[in-house]
Amino acid sequence: MRLSSLSLIVVCLVAAAAAGQARLSTQDVRSQVMEHERAFAATMAARDFEGFAKYLSREAVFMTADGALRGKEAVMRAWRPHYDGAQPPFSWEPEQVEVVESGTLAYSTGPIRDAAGRRIGSYNSVWRLEAPGRWAVVFDRGCDCRK
Repeated sequence: MRLSSLSLIVVCLVAAAAAGQARLSTQDVRSQVMEHERAFAATMAARDFEGFAKYLSREAVFMTADGALRGKEAVMRAWRPHYDGAQPPFSWEPEQVEVVESGTLAYSTGPIRDAAGRRIGSYNSVWRLEAPGRWAVVFDRGCDCRK
């Protein structure tokens, strides 16, 4: 009798844990990353540098014409001047997001616009799920679409 009760408790605990960790659909994960990307981009318009930093992975790698910026601190140092001043020098917005089947990595891409709203390039970012509901940019690359 005691073994049956213990088995029932174990089964219930496993079922409860599985229910608590129900996976989101691919579309739900895409939407979650799209919302994170939009909020990340909104930090530029709001001139919110601390907000920008919250979306960076500790291991972030941002590609530039001069090479890679490695680590959150290096990215923050390089991007700080973009947040100085009253007007943002550029903006970006997601057009497409795709996720891997596990729901732990995502790719986003979209246009980069100058201060006047003209498209001047495109960006590509890789996001990683670093905690439940918390996505962070691990790779980023902007490119000039005029070339």
